[in-house]
Amino acid sequence: MYKKILLAYDGSDGANRALGAGLELARLHQAELWALVVQEGLPRFSATIDEVQEEKEYANQDAEKILTSARARAQDAGIDLKTLKQPGHPAQTILRVAEEGKFDLVLLGHSGLSGVWAKFLGTTAEKVSRHAPCSVLIVR
Repeated sequence: MYKKILLAYDGSDGANRALGAGLELARLHQAELWALVVQEGLPRFSATIDEVQEEKEYANQDAEKILTSARARAQDAGIDLKTLKQPGHPAQTILRVAEEGKFDLVLLGHSGLSGVWAKFLGTTAEKVSRHAPCSVLIVR
């Protein structure tokens, strides 16, 4: 049924539950499993180029740390986890990657790292579920 699964992964408890579901779905359907970390909050304006580079480097290190943990868990489960890092707004980036990559399923946790603002603005999971070009599974 599913051949290509996109996991939106931020290292949160919700994302870790979604990773567990993704590993099981990948095994059951013999599907490709991809983990996407969206690097939001990179500086748009700064005093110097060095400040931008420093922020990008920090974001890359943080994203790689998160993905390394996910890859280790997948390896323990016998699943080859492919990974992506993309800058941008979380929901928009997940939707773009899902469409461009022709994914069959987007998988994400019910709650991530967005905190209090999600209560006012709506969660990434809600936005993705409304606009995704494929099926969406929100894991609680």
